[in-house]
Amino acid sequence: MSIAAVLLPAALLGAGPGDDGRWQAGQYSFSDELGGFRIQAVSGTGSRSDPVLLRQELYTASAVVLVIRTTGAVPRYAYDERAGAGYLFIEIETLNASNLPWVEFEFELQELRGISSVYGDGLSFDQRNVGSTQIGSSAFATHDRKFEPYDRLLFQSGTVDAGHSVTFRLLITDLTPKPVFYLVQDPRIPAS
Repeated sequence: MSIAAVLLPAALLGAGPGDDGRWQAGQYSFSDELGGFRIQAVSGTGSRSDPVLLRQELYTASAVVLVIRTTGAVPRYAYDERAGAGYLFIEIETLNASNLPWVEFEFELQELRGISSVYGDGLSFDQRNVGSTQIGSSAFATHDRKFEPYDRLLFQSGTVDAGHSVTFRLLITDLTPKPVFYLVQDPRIPAS
């Protein structure tokens, strides 16, 4: 059997993490280094026609932070099919491994960890195109956007039971790219 025949299936499934624990896809790397969840696989380039596909397991019903880094030059203000052009198309498949049902799920972008993103930092969930069809979920029927003083998406009108998965479709725009930013993922459980 040739080396290419052995390596091809691995390439189709997505790359594994590098020696530093980061998963490479297009012009970005993704890391679960801050804990509470585990990345299982990553593939794609991040373009509209080839979004990053990130598969993960969340072990908690508390917020976790996905660390996203640029791994090369990211041109500013380009909106086309080039990956890493300030537009990151991403689909996140998330297994609820928390043993609690989720009734909402919130994402928040942060350029500085723990500090809310502001309009002037250029980082958002496609803020300039409020009617974007690039944002959605397989389990939640609606989403609510909050842009100021932070960039948040709250997915509602659905449930993800323990042991089940949900897919989120996001478009992250970063018109003034920085080498690292954070995606806070916060599953919400029913009030008791």
